Amino acid sequence: MRYFFNQLNGEAKLDDEGLELGHIDDARAEAVRYAGELMRDHPTIVWTGQDFRIEVTNSDRLLLFTVIVLAVDAPPSTSVH
Repeated sequence: MRYFFNQLNGEAKLDDEGLELGHIDDARAEAVRYAGELMRDHPTIVWTGQDFRIEVTNSDRLLLFTVIVLAVDAPPSTSVH
């Protein structure tokens, strides 16, 4: 099956090529790798104030799952929960 990995963080960057993968678990792993590569290459991407997500669709462009990365500033504190 062909999976498409669309990047959304304030604007949509749609995947026009996709990847042919054997199983949805492979697509899940690829989505996490892709998000990690984007964060490595553009470390401020999660601090723009916009949602950072990878939405994965099939060849019919039906949404299968989403990887969401969330970064949250917290007030300085000495307690850890």
